[in-house]
Amino acid sequence: MDEKNQIETELQLQLKNVLLDFPEYWEENTLLRDRVIEDIRLYKEPIIKRLVSNDLIADTYSLSVGERTVFKVEDFVTMLRSKNYWENSFTKYTNEIGLASEDKYLKYNTDVILDFPHKDCVLEGGMTKEEMGKKEVYYHNVLAKEEIDTLLSPKVLTNIKKFDENGEHSVAEFKDTDNLILKGNNLTALHALKERYAGKVKLIYIDPPYNTGGDSFKYNDRFNHSTWLTFMKNRIVAAKDLLANDGSLWINIDDDEAHYLKVLCDEVFGRSNFISNVVWEKKFSPQNDATWLSDSHDHILVFAKNKEIWRPNPLPRNAKMDSRYKNPDNDPRGPWTSGDLSVKTYSQNTDYIITTPSGREVSPPSSYCWRVTKEKLEEMIKDNRIWFGADGNNVPRIKRFLTDVKDGVTAMTIWKHTEVGHNQDAKKELDALENTESFSTPKPENLLNRIIHLGSNKDDIVLDFFMGSSTTQAVAHKMNRQYIGIEQMDYINTVSVPRLQKVIEGEQGGISKEVEWKGSGSFVYAELHSLNAVYVGDIQSASNEDTLNEVLTKMKDTAYLNFKVDISRVTSEDKGYQSLSLEEKKKVLMETLDMNQLYLNYSEIEDTQHTISDEVKQFNHSFYQKEGEQGE
Repeated sequence: MDEKNQIETELQLQLKNVLLDFPEYWEENTLLRDRVIEDIRLYKEPIIKRLVSNDLIADTYSLSVGERTVFKVEDFVTMLRSKNYWENSFTKYTNEIGLASEDKYLKYNTDVILDFPHKDCVLEGGMTKEEMGKKEVYYHNVLAKEEIDTLLSPKVLTNIKKFDENGEHSVAEFKDTDNLILKGNNLTALHALKERYAGKVKLIYIDPPYNTGGDSFKYNDRFNHSTWLTFMKNRIVAAKDLLANDGSLWINIDDDEAHYLKVLCDEVFGRSNFISNVVWEKKFSPQNDATWLSDSHDHILVFAKNKEIWRPNPLPRNAKMDSRYKNPDNDPRGPWTSGDLSVKTYSQNTDYIITTPSGREVSPPSSYCWRVTKEKLEEMIKDNRIWFGADGNNVPRIKRFLTDVKDGVTAMTIWKHTEVGHNQDAKKELDALENTESFSTPKPENLLNRIIHLGSNKDDIVLDFFMGSSTTQAVAHKMNRQYIGIEQMDYINTVSVPRLQKVIEGEQGGISKEVEWKGSGSFVYAELHSLNAVYVGDIQSASNEDTLNEVLTKMKDTAYLNFKVDISRVTSEDKGYQSLSLEEKKKVLMETLDMNQLYLNYSEIEDTQHTISDEVKQFNHSFYQKEGEQGE
């Protein structure tokens, strides 16, 4: 980890303070780790007793068994042996990305996982371009347990509204059948959702940042590779917890990260739960200005929570498929088509001569045999299920009636734009809704129609936590699914929510005519209650020095600051600070914020300093299903 990205966690500080009480473990300010490990493994009472007497250390490295406390020696030793631990490196691999097995890079082993810097960490803070002034900070899952618990604990929901056919209303109760739109950081929001929806979501579709550096994408789409993988892993792990046992995850991604993401998802879900890599033709004409090859497809990686029980719905039949069925012999059972009576899997029992009605003798092709026995064939002929042609002289074929065909067809893994649409279709759909925001890679409603049809049924819950222009939610609404959408960007209120309002009103774009959509329904909108998130916005929107100084004054009074920062130095008297440009000053102020405190924890909803209204409290207690617990 680069020095600029290091952070000393509360757990690390307390560990260091405990070990400083034992001078025998130090030599010239260097920790003698082997000596500590030896004493720990020998269960030396002084050090063990001192460690478990610290509440944070005991919570992290011990567990209760009945009335006894067991210290997790090997977990503690693994942490202590981590390379450069005391230089704040919180991951085993800090320089390489590669395939590994059993903590060693792959040589001869089929158990493949993807290892990368900070894999065992949670990435702090947000994910928008506006937050790029804040250096990336990683919290190790064990070393920074307290910080991660704070970051991912359930948050207070505020600015709550319900939208239906009669417009916008206040609401103080959340119902099990309500559709939900959340504004806020999606990792934080996902963990808030786990309180209510763990194990209940049938289908998750996401279209995350592709990590290509695309300037038109308003999420941080310029992560370095390992940061992007950490970013995705944090969210995929949380998403898996939300999925029902018969649920599935669908990830839309391009070539830049698709194959790394596949291996990462293999590890989270298990390789045995990989379903398919769907190839979607997102463009229908070549880009003549492409330097190498013209990119015309996206990948859609599909994983099941449990492949043994997950099954996709068949696709509906269409008129073209049914047109192949005719009724040349006026069979009262209706239209039919014919199929080959011979098969390549040879069996002597079904290798015999058939005499046609015209008297012609027919044998199966060389090395083939008939599909049925001679006795079964005679039954089928009597039932008029064998076709010998209009003159009774053709090679026999089996009649398959349209009425016998299953309700749909099995989906294939190549999806042409003629079937599910392309990017230009999606842009036209947004333009028709008078959208003023630019989206470089929107998804067409027909694409989501197919995914939602394959992976869910009426009233199932569909989740998209990279909501964007709300295509997933719009299609789910029209298909009578319950849905959840999460979006951090401000266009949620200028694009996403207005689009869903128009869906309720009965707009006729996208799949509306196909599904005979007439309008109806509702959804609840809420925001994660901002703490430092307010200052992130204020800092970025400051257009001059005076405005930024006003933000700084407010921050000193009420912001949650990084405990390692001395904000008193950031003043008009500090020559170093004053010599910076406006943009550089913004970056300095961003660095002072504690990004674990972007939003207010639900556990603090009764704290009087936050002045939460009774109606908001009532809604939150209803949402988290903890009526009356807070404030008792």
